[in-house]
Amino acid sequence: MHINLPTWLTLFRVLLLPVMVVVFYWQFPGHNITAAIVFMLAAITDWLDGYLARRMNLTSAFGAFLDPVADKLMVAVTLFLLVETHRGGWPGILMAVTAAIIVGREISVSALREWMAEIGMRATVKVANIGKLKTAMQMVALVVLIVQHEKSAEALRLYHIGEGLLVIAGILTIWSGLYYLRAAWPSLQGDGAGRPLPRGED
Repeated sequence: MHINLPTWLTLFRVLLLPVMVVVFYWQFPGHNITAAIVFMLAAITDWLDGYLARRMNLTSAFGAFLDPVADKLMVAVTLFLLVETHRGGWPGILMAVTAAIIVGREISVSALREWMAEIGMRATVKVANIGKLKTAMQMVALVVLIVQHEKSAEALRLYHIGEGLLVIAGILTIWSGLYYLRAAWPSLQGDGAGRPLPRGED
């Protein structure tokens, strides 16, 4: 199997995840800023691999499969790290609930897209602008929270900004999830006659 440049970038993004985890927990001076830089590098490859795939017409089935998986892994792993370091009290509860909403939405929309693809209606739930806005807000919030996860007194205000941005991203997550559900609802209301059932339900 030939692996093109955009797919190599996607694989590189996946490989950056364990690096970020190690740096996040490794208590050396500036480790939080370094972890944020690793996360931003992964986010840049997310944009760059899609840009190159479109610009240079370098698409592949493996790349199309791996790209959304890498995106969701990047966000989920980062949220799990932040939740683990923010246990206790209302800030911890807020972080955990927001993370659960974001990860739950990603799982639900992925399952919805897979089901729609199996009945030949994949285009109905294509990426919308609200989803892109949610992703942008989410990335900014996660970078701020990675940098400020130690919540030092002088940086507490910026940490609260990161919290606020993540809550906004969570609200946009619900909004975009409802958008996709609304788009797929006519198909979901059918009885499935003449259509293949999703795996696990046949």
